[in-house]
Amino acid sequence: MDVIDTLQARGFVKSYTDLEALRSELSSGSTPFYVGFDPTGSSLHVGHLLPVMAMAHMQRAGHRPIVVLGGGTAMVGDPSGKDKTREILTPKRIQSNLVSMREQFGRFLDLDGAEVVDNAEWLLGLGYIDFLRDVGRHFSVNKMMSAEGIKQRLDRNQGLSFIEFNYHLLQSYDFLVLHDRYGCSLQMGGDDQWFNILGGVELIRRERQQAAHALTHPLLQTADGKKMGKTEKGAVWLDPSLCSPYDYFQYWVNVHDDDVGRFLRLYTFMPIDAIAELEALEGAAIRDAKAVLAFEATKLAHGESEASKARDAAKAAFSGGISVDMPSAGVVFPIGILDALVASGLCSSKGDARRQIQQGAVRTGARRDEQVTQTDATVSEETVLWRGKKNCVRLVSE
Repeated sequence: MDVIDTLQARGFVKSYTDLEALRSELSSGSTPFYVGFDPTGSSLHVGHLLPVMAMAHMQRAGHRPIVVLGGGTAMVGDPSGKDKTREILTPKRIQSNLVSMREQFGRFLDLDGAEVVDNAEWLLGLGYIDFLRDVGRHFSVNKMMSAEGIKQRLDRNQGLSFIEFNYHLLQSYDFLVLHDRYGCSLQMGGDDQWFNILGGVELIRRERQQAAHALTHPLLQTADGKKMGKTEKGAVWLDPSLCSPYDYFQYWVNVHDDDVGRFLRLYTFMPIDAIAELEALEGAAIRDAKAVLAFEATKLAHGESEASKARDAAKAAFSGGISVDMPSAGVVFPIGILDALVASGLCSSKGDARRQIQQGAVRTGARRDEQVTQTDATVSEETVLWRGKKNCVRLVSE
């Protein structure tokens, strides 16, 4: 099975230019390819992992990944898939985010066999008039206006700033620079980037009279219609200070039954035949497949030791035990139940905490022994605090 077959079998392929020509090029030797990531946050999240995992499969097949951290393009903001202008980040914040994100790629890719570059290196020094003359002349405003993301913004009268309108040119130029510097002939990314990636393919054809390739991955939603990597608490981050290994494990173990096989193919390196066996499980046995998914995904993101701790803590929590590896929150006892729910992170506000109590979702004790019915209740000693059946935090003395 060649790498294109692997990507297709695992569900990574959505749109492409000339798949057979790309397959031929990849089979002829090591091919440099790239994916771009704008540092709009201090951490990667689960939504970023689809292209990262695809890069890892490509690298394992002998091809050379180029991770482009968009220190330059982040100062503009990609309008793709957004209904309003992105926040314009300061250079200081962008650099801080770049440092944080760079290390996370090393958990999935062999960075000794990859390039990690910042497009600020070539974008920030561009002469505007020269750029318009040499690059902008190749782009049709009519064609750019027809791009799905831009068209949606305009159709909804949500507007599009001039700085955002330039993003397409900048990303296209990235591809040309990487083509010239590294021989990069393939750009990969989410399917919302299809128009931007094609811009680079066309720019290389016009400027260098050479072929380049585009391949995109599907934009995922969970089986129950939610955006991939989103929870009630927000995004599922790879940074353990933003999402603990235990919470990361819990995200995967709680996915919809219909998503288990798909996510095993996309977010683990398990062989396809082993995944097929897990995917065939039914009824209560599906929990076993989810446990495998959660362990393998957490192992990739946080290491085997943390994955084992998360697994053991989850077993303890749901069998009525207490583990030191369960998520915990330090508080000063006695503490009001509303304050405890907020301090633990189980609720976003006192109003949210009050609603959860009124809906019968809050309990205390290792075995969820006691339901909390009063919003003015007080917690006087260390215990396990629950919101629903799956979210728990140990309250410990600060």
